[in-house]
This record gives sequence, structure tokens and C-alpha cells, in this order.
Amino acid sequence: STLRELVEDIAVGLERQGVHALVVVNAHLDPGHLEALHAVAASRPADPAVEAMPVLFPDISRKPWALRLTDEFKSGACHGGQYETSVVMAAEPEGVRSDLVGTLPSNPASLSDAIRRGATIFEEAGVDMAYCGAPAQATAAEGQATIRTLGGIVTDAVRQALRVTHDE
Repeated sequence: STLRELVEDIAVGLERQGVHALVVVNAHLDPGHLEALHAVAASRPADPAVEAMPVLFPDISRKPWALRLTDEFKSGACHGGQYETSVVMAAEPEGVRSDLVGTLPSNPASLSDAIRRGATIFEEAGVDMAYCGAPAQATAAEGQATIRTLGGIVTDAVRQALRVTHDE
């Protein structure tokens, strides 16, 4: 895939410049997208003692990382819902239509379950308005906590993969 080739090219270029590891941070949970990123990470050695530079991909849609995220995220009903809207409220508040977000009804449709059932478009997934979850319940405080959690996931994934202790 184009994404796989792009990330592999970036990894090779960074490796030639002496970089020790590439960490791919991703929030796009499309199955094909995730598959491409996993393929790049799997094609490179996970052991930093081996010549080739590792590509680390802490996939937040899988354990153990997913377990650290919000209940809405874990339900799969989070596309434009409380989870994502909270993050945007914290990081880029002007990106949220505050006049509209509070009026949106909750949509319990799980996009991840629908994708597993074979849905390929929002309408097939029960996501007619292109969101699921509860955007009206979003808060900037939850978004700040989620951003800290996501940062902790990346930090812990790097430490684990490269065997770095908290003191180093």
C-alpha cells in the first residue's frame, strides 16, 4: 500500500541518518491503515541490538494500550464522540462547533463492531451523521487527561521496546 511504502521509505531515510528508532503515532483506526502500519513495524526488527532500526507502533486499538483509554473509546462508539471531541476541545478548542456539539444526541453505534461485520460506509454502520458516541458530553478536562494518557502510551511503548528505564 502507499502508506506502507511511505512509512518504510521514511524509516530507511531516518536509519541512514543514524536515528535509533521510529515511533509511529496514529489515531486513524481504519483497518487497512492499521494493517499497513503493523506490516511496516513487523518487517523491521524489534530488537534495537539488531542492525536495522526498529519501527515502533503502539496501536491504541489493541491491548494493552486500548485498556488505558476511555470507556467510550473501548466501546468503539467514538468517531466524533465524547472521546475525540474532548481531545479537540483540549488541543484546538476553536475546532469544535460549541453552538452545535451540545445539541447532538448520543449515538451508541460501535464503528469498530460495524467494520468487523463488514460495513464499509457510515450509513451501513448506523452512523448516518458521521459520528457515534456522545459528543455533547465532551469536556476539555477529559481531553487533557486523554492527551496525557496517549503521551504515556507512547512513552511506555518506547521504553518497553528499547528497554529504557525511567532513570535513563
